[in-house]
Amino acid sequence: MLSRILLVCLSLRVVSAASSLSCRWITDHKFRQHSENYLELLDTMANNSTNSTEDAEDTVSFPDHLYSQASKASAEDKLAFTAHVLNETAVLFEEDHSSASWEENTVENLVNVVTQQADELRSCIGSHGHKKKNKKLHMYFQRLSSHVLKRMGHSAEAWELIRKEVKAHLMRANQLVSSVLSTI
Repeated sequence: MLSRILLVCLSLRVVSAASSLSCRWITDHKFRQHSENYLELLDTMANNSTNSTEDAEDTVSFPDHLYSQASKASAEDKLAFTAHVLNETAVLFEEDHSSASWEENTVENLVNVVTQQADELRSCIGSHGHKKKNKKLHMYFQRLSSHVLKRMGHSAEAWELIRKEVKAHLMRANQLVSSVLSTI
């Protein structure tokens, strides 16, 4: 009898843990399609950029340790972290980018795709996923806004730095979701 109760409890735990992983958005390759879309939009923005950032100093170091921690987390926490990266990216690109040589509709498309991706991921992780905000990640994106964009006057050069940084984040976040997919 005790073994049956244990088996039922274990089954319920596995089913509840796997429920976030059975999200159709991820398993139907929609995540991958949207990821390819926003990375392509970022590349288009680079092609439209007339600025060089070779001499520019990157004043905010990339938070590799946060991605290392996230890579060791549960599948649900990886999805929540990725949704947080996507949200922070959308907020960043809603700032004044008029000095950048990007077409307005390209930036709007980027923000829309990234926002939709974040919303879909949050729907996959359920209600407790909304609590999974990483304060250090948020502060990092705040520093990108204040130390890069604001200090450089939202210049085209500053936006090119941001574009490169965001692309690196989105690629790392995609790796986190890919690691979740490999366990399904």
